[in-house]
Amino acid sequence: MSGVRRLGARWRRRRPLRTRLALAASAAVALVAVGVCAAAFFVIRYELLHQLDLSLTQSATRVVQENRGVGPQIIAGECRFLSAPACAQVVPADPAADPEAAYLLPVSAPVREVAAGARAPYFSNVTRFGQSLRMLTTPFGDGRALQVALRADPVERGVRQAAVLLAAVGGAGVLLAGVLGYAVSRTGLAPVARLTSTAERIAATRDPRHRIELPPGPPGRQDEVTRLAASFNTMLGELEQSVSAQRRLVADASHELRTPLTALRTNAELLARADRLTPAQRERASGALGRQIREVTGLVNDLIELARDEEPLPLLEEVRIADLAEHAVATARTHWPRIRFELEVGPGAAEAVRPGVPARLARLLTNLLDNAAKFSPVDAPVEVALSAYGGGGGGRNGSGGRAGDGLELSVRDHGPGIAAEDLPYVFDRFYRAEAARALPGSGLGLAMARQIARAHGAELTARAAPGGGALFTVVFGGEGP
Repeated sequence: MSGVRRLGARWRRRRPLRTRLALAASAAVALVAVGVCAAAFFVIRYELLHQLDLSLTQSATRVVQENRGVGPQIIAGECRFLSAPACAQVVPADPAADPEAAYLLPVSAPVREVAAGARAPYFSNVTRFGQSLRMLTTPFGDGRALQVALRADPVERGVRQAAVLLAAVGGAGVLLAGVLGYAVSRTGLAPVARLTSTAERIAATRDPRHRIELPPGPPGRQDEVTRLAASFNTMLGELEQSVSAQRRLVADASHELRTPLTALRTNAELLARADRLTPAQRERASGALGRQIREVTGLVNDLIELARDEEPLPLLEEVRIADLAEHAVATARTHWPRIRFELEVGPGAAEAVRPGVPARLARLLTNLLDNAAKFSPVDAPVEVALSAYGGGGGGRNGSGGRAGDGLELSVRDHGPGIAAEDLPYVFDRFYRAEAARALPGSGLGLAMARQIARAHGAELTARAAPGGGALFTVVFGGEGP
């Protein structure tokens, strides 16, 4: 039995889904067709025999009514004819009372039992005169039994003809079932076939821009296979975006690395001929080489972090955002001594904490402060504000709840601001506006800041500040990551 199951499983694996579906649909329809034909055959056979039995019963009733006082004898002996009257004979219970003439119909022990009243009437099939007969044996009264017979070959012929006709109909039904099964499998699996060919084409060309053609119709009335194809198209769109982002990242990274690597090679070659340089020249070349190495190292580290699909969040801690902001502002003052940084912590925000990784949140704030310092003029401050919102229905965005439900950290500079055409792209990797082309940096800081913010359940946005400058806002919700 297990061997048969293994053979069946191996056969199913080796046959295409279309073939298996066609065979299943054909088998189901063929089984129904054969079952209907078989049921029709038995119904027709029963009805024909039932009609013959009714004729025998009517003939027996007529014989009884017309021959009540007769003794054992042959009443009618024309069984060779097809039509009534049927051949009939009266048989006594005692064989000694039989007439001298031989009976035309067979007389057996059950016939005597019916005559004696020990057995109920019954129908039987016999053969006489080379013909098939249907015979009824029923009591005649006074220890006698009446046997009535009619030819059964017309009924048998009709049953055979019905069998042949229904067999032909069943065979045609099986053939039709095969055609319908193939049509059903071909039509039903057409989207699956398109999905398979698209997947194979993508695997061969490694191009996720291909899509499966969907049948027309409202989205809410699609069948399961169409919804599967639509989901596959959505997945292909996501894959295309991911591949495009990867290619764009590689292209941008190679472009950004080309300049510092060229400078590194130039300074390295220059230092290789250090015997031809003055001490001042060697010192300048060595300093430039160190700065370029640090720049390339920072760029590579940023690329590694941005290349991750998700921001890692190991060892979450309860971080006090106000303390983190004070530390980031203090560090920025050291890095940008000519820029004035101002920090304002609103009511309810000083003690607010959020779960997160302190080093990553510090990197987020540092990137925002560095970006603001690059564009801020010397005589204007970089304004950092931390405020709590929520509670009493009068908080930010009208949100209800207790005080301190959310935190908002904003960084504003008074520089040239963000142009309207640049605003949608400020968080893209390596994107640098025209005003930032000559400034230091790789264009990865803001992209990394948004990635860190989203990993911590916050949202980072940018907009032009009223009165000039740029305003970056980090909104921490009521719950952490």
